[in-house]
Parts: sequence; C-alpha cells; structure tokens
Amino acid sequence: MRLTNFLRCTASAAVVGTAVFGWAGVASAQDQASSVDDIIVTAQKREQSLQDVPIVVTSLSQEALENAGVRDIKDLQILTPGLTVTSTSSEASTTARIRGVGTVGDNPGLESSVGVVIDGVYRSRNGVGFGDLGELSRIEVLKGPQGTLFGKNTSAGVINILTEAPSFTPGGGAELTLGNYGAWGVAGSMTGPLNDQVAYRLYAAHREREGFYDVNVGDGPRTLTEDGTQDFFTVRGQLLVLPNDSASVRLIADYSRRDEFCCVGVQRRTGPIGAIIDSLSTGPGNTPAAAGFGYLPFARLAYANRVTDQEIEDMGVSAEANIDIDAWNATLTSISSWRNWSTTNGQDADFTGADIAYRLPDGDFGASVRNITQEFRLAGATDKLDWLVGFFATRENVNRRDSFFEGDDYAPALSLQLSAALSAATAGAIPTSPSIIPCFTRPAQTALGLQQCLGTQGAISGGGPTIVPGQSLRDRYMQRSDSIALFTNNTYKVTDAFELTLGLRYTYDEKRLIGVQNNVGTNSGVCAAALGNQGAILGVLGTANGGAFLARFCLPWTNPFYANRGINESVNDGTLSGTVKAAYRLNESILVYASYARGYKSFGYNQDRVQVATAAVPLPINPAPSLFFPSEDVDSYELGVKTTLFNRSMLLNATYFDQRFENFQLNTFLGTAFVVESIPELTSRGVDADFLWFTPLEGLTLGGGVTYTDAQFGKFTASQLTNPGNFGGLSLLPGNRPSFAPEWSYVASINFDRSIGNGLRAGFSLSGKYMTDYNTGSDLLPYKLQDGFGTLNGRITLGSEDERWALEVWAQNLTDEEYVQVAYNGFLQGSGFQSTATASGPYAGTFYNPAGDTQTIDAFLGAPRTYGATLRIKY
Repeated sequence: MRLTNFLRCTASAAVVGTAVFGWAGVASAQDQASSVDDIIVTAQKREQSLQDVPIVVTSLSQEALENAGVRDIKDLQILTPGLTVTSTSSEASTTARIRGVGTVGDNPGLESSVGVVIDGVYRSRNGVGFGDLGELSRIEVLKGPQGTLFGKNTSAGVINILTEAPSFTPGGGAELTLGNYGAWGVAGSMTGPLNDQVAYRLYAAHREREGFYDVNVGDGPRTLTEDGTQDFFTVRGQLLVLPNDSASVRLIADYSRRDEFCCVGVQRRTGPIGAIIDSLSTGPGNTPAAAGFGYLPFARLAYANRVTDQEIEDMGVSAEANIDIDAWNATLTSISSWRNWSTTNGQDADFTGADIAYRLPDGDFGASVRNITQEFRLAGATDKLDWLVGFFATRENVNRRDSFFEGDDYAPALSLQLSAALSAATAGAIPTSPSIIPCFTRPAQTALGLQQCLGTQGAISGGGPTIVPGQSLRDRYMQRSDSIALFTNNTYKVTDAFELTLGLRYTYDEKRLIGVQNNVGTNSGVCAAALGNQGAILGVLGTANGGAFLARFCLPWTNPFYANRGINESVNDGTLSGTVKAAYRLNESILVYASYARGYKSFGYNQDRVQVATAAVPLPINPAPSLFFPSEDVDSYELGVKTTLFNRSMLLNATYFDQRFENFQLNTFLGTAFVVESIPELTSRGVDADFLWFTPLEGLTLGGGVTYTDAQFGKFTASQLTNPGNFGGLSLLPGNRPSFAPEWSYVASINFDRSIGNGLRAGFSLSGKYMTDYNTGSDLLPYKLQDGFGTLNGRITLGSEDERWALEVWAQNLTDEEYVQVAYNGFLQGSGFQSTATASGPYAGTFYNPAGDTQTIDAFLGAPRTYGATLRIKY
C-alpha cells in the first residue's frame, strides 16, 4: 500500500503541469493537466486540490519554473505577486518579503519573517535558499502567517520547496547552458532502482559567469575589475527505501559551494562628500555628483579598492520516514535533519576608490549556522475529521565573526569632513584640512589651543594621536537557540459543504548569546583622548556640534569602551499561536472562506556593536547594556473566494487580508552601523487575486495575478523605541509606507506548447511582473525610492515529442530594465538626518530636511538582461 500511495503522490506531483501562474511545458503534463482539479498542494501537510484550501497559495510546477528560468528563490519573484527577494553585500544576505513584510538579512541574529522549507526541512535564514535548488517538483508560496504547521518565524509566509524524489523507473538527463556575460553551466541527473525496495536519484551542477559590474579599483590593492560573478557547484543525492507496503524512508544529502566576487554597490546619489573622496583616491573615487546633488544616471560602474570575495558553503542530510497505521487510518511521519551553512566574505565598506574602511576575507568576517531538527507528525482521517498532531524540536548554533580595518584614507577623510563643516559654519575662518584630528586629541587641550590648532590646519606641533591604518576590532558572537513545539491542525466537516479548521501551536524558545568584543591596535585611543578634552571641545564648538564631533571620534570601531568586553545574555519564553478557518462551498464551483491566524517570530540578539546615550554620558557612544530585541507577533484576518469556471478549465481567486504586526523587527543601516529596532506597529491590508485559464486552444495557457497592498507603520515616538536615540534616523517611518511594499504588484504569463508534426514539439513562454514605486531603504530616505518598473522573461523551445531532447533559447529581463534592489547610506559620506526635528513643511516633526541632506546613496542593482541557450537531453 505504501508503494502504491507513494507512486500515486509522485505521479500527481509530476502531472501538475500547471498551477497558479504555472503552465505545462511537456506533452505528458499538458495532456493530463487540463483541469484546475489537477493542481495539488500540500499547504496543510496533506495533498489537496488548490481550490479546496482556504489559504492564499501560489503553486508553481516544475515546468512553470523551468519556463520562467527559476533556479533559486530570487528568480521566483517574477511568478509571484506581492513577493520581493533582494540581496545586499553578499548573496548570503538574502531577504524575502511577502505583502511588504520581511526582515533584512545582513545580521544572522535576525531570523526571517518569511520561512523557507525545503523537502520538509525548515531553513532559518533566507540566504540558504539562494542557489541552484536542483530538480524541482514544485514550489508553493503560502502568504500570511503559517506558524501552526510550518513553525515559528513564518509570520509573513512560507516558501515551500519540493524537489524531485527518486523513481523506480530508470531515467536521467543532462543539460548544457551557454549565455552572455561568459555564462556556462552543466547539470546532470540519474534515477532508478537499486533493487525492488530501494531507488536512488543523483543530481550535480556547476555554473559560472562573469560579473555584472565594471569596477574602478582606485587606490588598490584590488586588481579585479569586475564584480557580481558566479562560480557555483552543487551535488544532491537521494535514496528512497520501501521496506514494506506500509513504510517509506527518503534520505537526502546535499552539498553546495559558491566561490565568487560579490557584492559592490554603485552611487545612486553622490553628495558633497564625493569631492573629498575624489581628492583622496587615485583617479575618481566615486561617480561625479549630479547638478544639485540629484539622482545619478543608471550605470553598472562601481568603485572599490578592496576585494569582495564571497565563499558560501551549505551542506546537510535529512531523513523522512512515513509509516501507515491502518488501524487508525493514519500515517506517522518523522523528519530529521542536520545542516551546516557558513559564509566568509571580504568587503569594501565604503564602496569607493579611496582606501577608507574594509574587511578582509581572512576568516575573521563571516558567519555560520548549524542546526539539527526533529519533527514528528501523526495525521489521519475519518468521515468527518481530518486530524493532525505533531512535535517539533530544533537546536541551532549561530556564530558570527566580525573584523574591521581603517585604511590609509580614513583619517584624512574624517578630518576633511569635520573641517569642511567648521569652515562652512565660520565663513571660511577655519580652513579645510586632512590633519585636524590631533587638534582634538592633544593631551590637556584648551579651548584657545583648539582654536589655534584648527586655524592653522592642525600644523601646531605637539598634537595628540590620530587614526592609523590597520585593524581596530575583532569580535566573536556565539548564539545557541533551543526550540520545542507541540501543534495540532484539524478540519471538521460540519456538512458536505461546510468545514471548520482549528490549528494551535505552543512554542517554547530559549536563546543564549555569548560574545567577546575586542579592540585591536591603538585607534580607540583617539576616542579616549577626545573625551578627555570634552570640556574644551564643547566650549569651542557648542554642545550640539561638539557632541557630533565626539561621536565621530568614538564610532564602534574606535571606541575604548569595547576593549575586551564580554557578553553573556540568555532569555526564554513560550507563546501560543494558531489559526481558525471556516470554508463553505456554495456549489461545486465556488468556495468562500474566512480565517484568523496568530503568527509569531522569535526574539533574538543583535550580534553587533550597538551604541546608546546614557544619563551619565549623553552621547551615543556607550555600549548598549543588552543586545536583546523582543518577539514579533502578527494578527491576520482573511476573507476569500475561490471560483472554478468554464467546465473547470479556469480558476479565479481573490482574498482580502488584514495583518497587524506588533514589535516589527526592523534592521536598517544608518551609514555607520546596522540598527535593530522593534517598531511598535505595522499594518498590511489589501487584496490578492489569482487567475489561470486552460484555454480551448490546444497547448495555450494564460495566467496572471495581482496584489494590492496598503502597508503602513503606526505612529510612534522616541520613547516607544528600545533605544530612543535611534528615533532621529527612523523618524520618517511613523505613519508611512514601509520599504519594499509597492501598492500594486502584477504578474502575467503565457505558455504555448504543442506538437508541430514529424515527431517534434514547439512552444514559447513569457513571464512578466510589474510593481509600482516603492522605497528600497529601511529608513525611507527619499533618494532610495525606486520608480515603478517591470521585468519580462521569455523562452522559445523546440524538442522531440518523446522529450528525449529539447533546445531552449531564453532571456531573463528581456527588456534590460534598470532598477535598484536595495539602496543604502554611503559609509561616512554625509548625513540624511539632522540633530533636531524639522519645524515646518512636509517633513515637520521628522529629523529630515531636504536642504540639509548631504548623504551619498549607494545601491545594489538588479540583474541586467541575460540571454542564452540550453540543450536538455533525457533518457
């Protein structure tokens, strides 16, 4: 019985030649998937027709994914309205967002609001889903909280990835891909029986590509003049064991490695500090400023004098066992996993040709996530009740390593910025100079002595210490997380037309952070010496300006308060989440449903140097007493309708959603460091609508979808933040739309595939997405706005009717749309916010004033047009 059931399951998955926005691309799938009823999903941990599930699900078949060129979760967004996936300084820092909600992934202390599950195994960071996912059976994108069945940290949704399982029918295939940017790739797979009870599947792939960016290396020592390269290898092996008719075991082992150069940023806007950067660099140090310091023309020319090596390694094993219990009409499922994911990076921290700040790929800058998971589920059914109970446990160890180096140009760049500000304030009485830091750090400096030193460009002898090139910090963070959960999900058939679902999950989390923050070298002495002259500095410059200068001398990497500082924090908590759903079938073609769900995203620790002001030292230079941030919760309401039309050849679904997040975990870069804050309230309301039509014309399928999102931060004040001093840099948030939350997101696709005679098939597919404008920066600075844009992927296929071979000509981003993934503040290159609130105008009450915005804005860009050809062979 188990063998029969398993073959039925795998067959039904293969037959799903289409799904929402997914269209069949091979003969066998097209012949059988001619009805909406063929679309099967496992959103409730059991196989169901998509139209019977009271959840918003985008289900994408293998053929749909191939037609759209999907190899990883970033490619997936072109097929899914309301989904955005971005990467920043490394592909390890990948973030998925659904309906405008997600968590920036630059810090491993933060777990994602959008969970990634691969073959039943939960992946706690989005970055682990970025890579060649291999032979895909289908991908399901579940929108809204899914904490009952998919666990914690799925408060915004789940990307559920199902790969091809081993088959007892021998087979295999290979593919060769050639493309522009010097791209090439090879992949191959084999499957078949080892004996009557064991089948195997083996997949391996290697892909390489030249970079998407040209790089001006400025001062060096970097010599590589391209960035954004690809050099990726993966292998995945599986065994399917059927010991008897009532049991099956699926064993999976995988390994992947990336050894690439990624990622540089380009100037989106060059501020006044750009002239200082140019004066320090060999040749231009950044893109020349536009008139009035406005937007710069789109260009893929970056400036980076330091290397951006990226090494990512991911490996793991898992075992899924299913045992039928005939007496209960139930199945016991066990899923066990062990995973190890690590990354080591190099970074040009300032993204300019000047040698200001950097991190080396020497092993001191990177992170690793190691975890084990165990899940048990017992699920069964009676005439009236589909029931499920389960247990889940995981232990996760996160290790983060951080280091920081000041370059030859750090001290002159800081001196020129500070003296330029003084020169502007004194009508030129104090000249600009690259060497004024010693004026502030001279032992026992007086107000008169400081004025004289500044007036002579720091030429007076006997000055104090300055910042010298070299390493200034080496930090280590080790976080252990233990989580256990009990859950149940039950659907009761009140009548043949009316069903009620109740799901509950109790989760207990315990986390402990141990860390050591070490200062290296002598640069922290600059801060100590300046603080010793605090009276003279404030006396000459005033409290506000003097405090700002002192804060610049005491940034996290030059702060003596971090010398050999130990961290030891722990916390535990339990929470109840769950869902209630009611579904009523008006007739065979119309299902209406309403649901409520309570979602939960775990608390954690910001594994970084965090500085705050205190009553004793009212400057933002004190190490935060705690790196803890609280849990994120969401209450979500949905009201939907699923309709099946035209003899079940068309589906048209629509859902209204209303989500309210409490303590939304925001991670944003403010130009010197990442800040994690819990925003009291974020709401996301709107409509998801899906359309799919198997047209009467043989081989032609049309689909589309739209998400309308009205997302908004609640009003909040400085006193409501964990660190009130962060409010200035976040003051544009209250009452405004969050980043990556376009009001409208549309997708559409067309697929045509049919026989053309002489044993041949031909077809084409187009997949497109358009999003209205949205801000790409967590702090919502206006220069980070991305205008509305659309992307289009296309593919033309010619192959044999028996699928033995196929030649595809394809293009991604066919129209070469130019767009920004993420915009961010240039490191130590101006400021977008003032030290006092703006009194009037459109930004009244915030700390932003357009006239005083000197911030250079950098950006990580979207991929350009890529094109090529792929030859597939099967046997």
